[in-house]
Amino acid sequence: MTGTAPETGPESVAARPAAGYLRRATIDLAAYRANLTSLIERMAPVEVLAIVKADAYSLGVDVLVPEALAAGIRWFGTVEPEPAYRLRREGVGDDASYFAWQLGPDEDWDAAVRLRVDLGVSTLEQLEAFAAAARAAGPGHEALVHLTIDTGLHREGCLPADWAEFVTRAVELRDEGVVRLRGCFSHVSETSEADDHAASLVFRRALDDAAALGATFEKRHMSSSSAGMEHPERRFDMVRMGSNGYGNPVTEGVTAADRGLRPVLTVSACVVRVKRVPAGTGVSYDYTWRAPHDTTLALVPIGYADGVSRRAQHGVEVTIAGRRHPIVGRVAMDQFLVDVGDHDVAVGDEVVLFGPGDRGELTIGEWADLTGSVPEEVSCRIGARVERVYTGGRA
Repeated sequence: MTGTAPETGPESVAARPAAGYLRRATIDLAAYRANLTSLIERMAPVEVLAIVKADAYSLGVDVLVPEALAAGIRWFGTVEPEPAYRLRREGVGDDASYFAWQLGPDEDWDAAVRLRVDLGVSTLEQLEAFAAAARAAGPGHEALVHLTIDTGLHREGCLPADWAEFVTRAVELRDEGVVRLRGCFSHVSETSEADDHAASLVFRRALDDAAALGATFEKRHMSSSSAGMEHPERRFDMVRMGSNGYGNPVTEGVTAADRGLRPVLTVSACVVRVKRVPAGTGVSYDYTWRAPHDTTLALVPIGYADGVSRRAQHGVEVTIAGRRHPIVGRVAMDQFLVDVGDHDVAVGDEVVLFGPGDRGELTIGEWADLTGSVPEEVSCRIGARVERVYTGGRA
């Protein structure tokens, strides 16, 4: 029927297989393992820490951590401690290390000690509380500490002016046997080469000052995905890989293929209604788009409640049967409309918002660019009612 206007009236139903679901996030576990294996090889001998914060960017930390373990990862970053505590209690990665650094005022320091979770501490108060929990737990228990230095982001981290006092007390607690200096860490802003170089100098100076005070660290780390790939001199002992592991390089102008990586996430939905409308028809809220000529509209049941940005219109295209079509009109909470022209589209057809790009669809990086976002945000915003389906799992 391509090139012929569909019949007017109720939605058309073609005699072909339907997608069988309303909305779906498909996670390619084989691609995730392959990405991590590649990163481990490229960073060697530097350790790779896999970032699995925010429920592994909303893709399912309980599923992805075992896959990362199979790929050879032995360090995980969860940001807040609770996911690390839960994974430890469940016996996931008993020989692996979990690292968290976003600590609350009522942190469960005892859980961190007993469950062997590494914590990034930024203040004397945090350090003393963590050490006290190890002391109370008795012989054989220790606080696994990463001293955090603020190199310019002004988020967590001890200010350089307070660093000497902070390190001195950490060394005293280490000598007491209640603290183990597992690491020293910070971040770079990735604002400019000059800013990141200045931050690295602050970090190096902090390491030198700590050494002069008697502190040595098992893992020194300040670089995440982009900095770790592009600046070997800033890798130190460990690189925290988040976006690259998911196949989403965030460096401008760099694609997953450029780095030998594959995006692990595909988001899709299905067509639930098809309508033929005349020229001039306004669609969705506010009528921000009117049909320039007679055309066919396909209704797709996924919206901003599911993480689809309201900016995904007027230039953002989805793929149906290998052909791209534009989103038109406002993206609503639960749905959006697609202008499919005179092409053969039927109820039940699969609509791919973004994926690896193999079938001509947008990649997550392209989707993020078009909606004024970044791949991490796009991934993290996928709502709970979007079904997660995993492919490529280990036998």
